[in-house]
Order: sequence, then C-alpha cells, then structure tokens
Amino acid sequence: MSNCLVAQSGGPSSVINATVAGVVKANQLNPVYDTVYGGLNGIEGILNERLVDLTHMSENENRILRQTPSSALGSCRYKLKRENVQDFEKLIQVMEKYDIETLFYTGGNDSMDTVAALSEYAAAKGITNRRFVGCPKTVDNDLMVTDHCPGFASAAKFIATTAMQTWLDVNVYTRQEVFVLETMGRDAGWLAASSCLSGIVDLVVLPEQPFNKEVFLAEVKKCIEEKNKCYVVVSEGVRYADGTYLAAGEAKNDGFGHAILGGAGNAIKNLILETGTASRCKVQDLSTAQRCHASEQSLVDVEESFKLGMSAHMRSMDKAFTGKMVGVKRKDTAEYDVEFFATDASNVANHVKNFPAEWILPNYRGISDAAYSYLRPLIQGEPVIIMENGIPAYVKPYYMR
Repeated sequence: MSNCLVAQSGGPSSVINATVAGVVKANQLNPVYDTVYGGLNGIEGILNERLVDLTHMSENENRILRQTPSSALGSCRYKLKRENVQDFEKLIQVMEKYDIETLFYTGGNDSMDTVAALSEYAAAKGITNRRFVGCPKTVDNDLMVTDHCPGFASAAKFIATTAMQTWLDVNVYTRQEVFVLETMGRDAGWLAASSCLSGIVDLVVLPEQPFNKEVFLAEVKKCIEEKNKCYVVVSEGVRYADGTYLAAGEAKNDGFGHAILGGAGNAIKNLILETGTASRCKVQDLSTAQRCHASEQSLVDVEESFKLGMSAHMRSMDKAFTGKMVGVKRKDTAEYDVEFFATDASNVANHVKNFPAEWILPNYRGISDAAYSYLRPLIQGEPVIIMENGIPAYVKPYYMR
C-alpha cells in the first residue's frame, strides 16, 4: 500500500481538526494507506517536507482533537500559482519521496483552487498515481455546491449566543444606547445573519445589500424612539452602492489579494454619533474569537466535519477519485439529516455563495422564515467537552512539537 497526507489551509475554525480526525480514524478502521501523514502549515510546509505521522493516533487524542480549535497541523496563506511550475514539480517530488498517493486538503475557496490546480497539473503531465481531494472548511459558509461548510455552524452558534449575552448586558441600564456587533464576512453575510437566531437583533447589515446610510439611520432612530435601545449586527464586508467598504480606510491585502477588513462596526458607530442619531454607541468586534471559540461547538457541526473526513477517505479507495471536493447535501426529510457527495473542486474554487437576497428583510430588519429554517438545524446539540484543570482539553498543535 501507499501513504496519504492530510493538511489544512486558510483561516481556521473550531471543527477543522475533526475532519483530520475523521481521515485518521477511517484509515485505522479500514487501512487503505500504510501511513497517514499530516502536513504542517499546508502547502507551504509540505514543500519544505514538514510532515508528521498521525497513523497510530490514540482514541483519546482523536477525541480531544475534535474539540481542539484552530488548525492543529498549522495553516498557511500560500498561493499555489499555476504559472509557478517549480512548486508543482517540488510537491510531486515530495509525494513521490514519501510514497504519498493521496493529498487531502482542508480549506476554503483558495484551498479548493489548490486541489483543482494540482489535479490539472497531474493530468497534464500524465501523473496517475498522485491524487488530490478537497475537504471544505470555512466559517464564512461561502462555498458553492455544498449545502453548508463545516465550521460555519459552530461560529454561528457562538455569534447568536454572544448576541444574546451582550444584549442582556446592554439592557441593564436605562440610558439610551446603540450596541454594534461586528462579525466576519468579506463577501457573504452568513455569519452576521446567524446572529438573528438569538431573537434579539434589531438591525442586521449584510454585504449582499448595498449600504444606504439614510435608510439605516432612520431605522436606528425608530428603535431608539421605541425602546431607547438598538442592537445592530454588521458584517465586516458591508459596502456602499459604489462598491467601497464602510471601513475602506482599514482595507489591506492578504497573501491571496483579498482585502483584510475590520472596522465596519466603528464606522457604524461614528456614523450614528456624528449624525446625532443616538447619544451613546458601543462596538464589539468578534474578530478571531468567532472562528476559534470551541467550548460552544455545535454537535451537528463536529459530527459532520468528522464524518466528512471519513467519507473523503472512503472515496479515495477509488483510484480515479481526484480533483474532487466532498460536500454536504441536506436530505429532504422531516427531521434534519445529511449525506455526503463529491463534486469537481473546480466547481467550487474562486466562487462565492452569497446569503440569498430573498432571505433578507427590507430596511435591515432581519432575515426571513426560510433563513431560520436553514440555520436552526445546524446549531443543534453540544458535544461533551473533556475538561482538564477547569478548562477544555486541547491537543498540543503538531507544529509546536
């Protein structure tokens, strides 16, 4: 038998390690490969032969790995460019050196592009014994084809919970106040929309809906007049009609050429205060917390992420299985249930699945019943968290060993 390699890329999530745990556990139950390697820091680390042996992971470590947030193997923002042939040649050489037949790559849009690019290169060079499989991951929930992405549900649960808790805090005082919660979401408003699951959000501002300053401020004023409070949730990627970000002054570029955002909440705050719409405004930017907070994981999310890793491993038994992403499909049943399927990674790469426009209520007043029906099943259940010295037990990151 040959070996396989699993690696992680892009922004982490609280359940990304469950997919790795699923690949490892599947191979222990059905040894398709002699060795399961973990690639440290994604493609960047693999190119430097930074590998760790995960084959004989204990049951206890596998269990704790599923509740460990962030990327236990380390991540990267390394762009595998098709014109940079040396990277492709080097990666194939590394796979040949360690007899790695299959690379399981866990990540978002750019990671699926990496899977597509590597499979295209192998096909062009007539390389049939090196295969590439994508496993979706993104808290943004913006990958096409799949019903939802592992990582999103736990982030959504954390955001809705935080909204409820901060709302309770804001309301202890009789004073007038606007509270603004800022979430991630460069191009898609799934995370901001999920805050509505709390049942307390007054206004939600999403990237899919061009920001109209006058309409927004009028709605804030209505809330203030009605109850002296207004709870606002804004996605970091909100734009004006001309395409500029609310926080355009804060935008920079990351390694993939994307805007690094932040500051939409403060932009909203300044707008409210400068126009005199309200006398007091507070901002809470969830920042990194929304993707790494793991003690409130969604049980649905953890289990689906784990099973997706197992499904990807099982499908790789087929020697023709390459250039694919394993996705999640919701079954048309009374009770929530899913099945896993495969699609070409090229169908997913470099596309964005937006929050549906028909699910957005007018004047920033929340989301539709259809949106609630989509979101609610994803945040159900809580895994039993293994504790150690009063805090959740975590696997020591493999890149720190």
